[in-house]
Amino acid sequence: MLVLDDVQYTYQRELFRFDLEIKRGQIVSLMGPSGAGKSTLLALVAGFINPDLGDILVDGTSIVSKEPYQRPFSMLFQEHNLFAHLSVRDNIGLGLHPGLKLTADQKLLVEQAAKQVGVAEYLDRLPEHLSGGQRQRVALARCFVQPHPMWLLDEPFSALDPVLREEMLTLVKQLATERGITVLMVTHHLSDARAIASHFAFVAGGQVEASGDIDELAVSHSSDVLAAFVRAAG
Repeated sequence: MLVLDDVQYTYQRELFRFDLEIKRGQIVSLMGPSGAGKSTLLALVAGFINPDLGDILVDGTSIVSKEPYQRPFSMLFQEHNLFAHLSVRDNIGLGLHPGLKLTADQKLLVEQAAKQVGVAEYLDRLPEHLSGGQRQRVALARCFVQPHPMWLLDEPFSALDPVLREEMLTLVKQLATERGITVLMVTHHLSDARAIASHFAFVAGGQVEASGDIDELAVSHSSDVLAAFVRAAG
């Protein structure tokens, strides 16, 4: 379980204040208008920025004093961040060891991950010889090959065309469900949220304005701000 307990952060005199609880195995879409604080919330959870007050807990243990690499999260961003001089095999392997000193079992995990995302035939290719969608699949494999119980996704597929984006969302949902992974995913697209998420958290004005089951995303929601957001989206 991930808990943000009165987490406060100030940036250029703007106060962000977050309370949120995510249960194990939930796929949560983090939504809201631009500038509302979605990426700030994700950065606080990941450890890229530190809160001024409050606590962030995973399974009851505080992680606010831990560095990003010490936190139990795998992360995937819009930029795939593949290393151009490394093969697909090695780019995925970096998720297991930064020096690529992999055991035989870890090498097998890399091959299995590549197969699951559909890039097994490209293991020895460099990123420049892959399409944009294939590169993002490699980044996804590097993300989930790591033995972490939670994924943090910051609009990783927003630059892809609608058909490919839907394929990737379906793949993430399938992999996360099979493994019992908890997912927190930032998205601007209501359709993406409904395609992948079991729950949502709506951020507005620097705080979590509403959260709940994904089926509660409707123009009739009790939060006027959320209802207006849903109405505008569609």
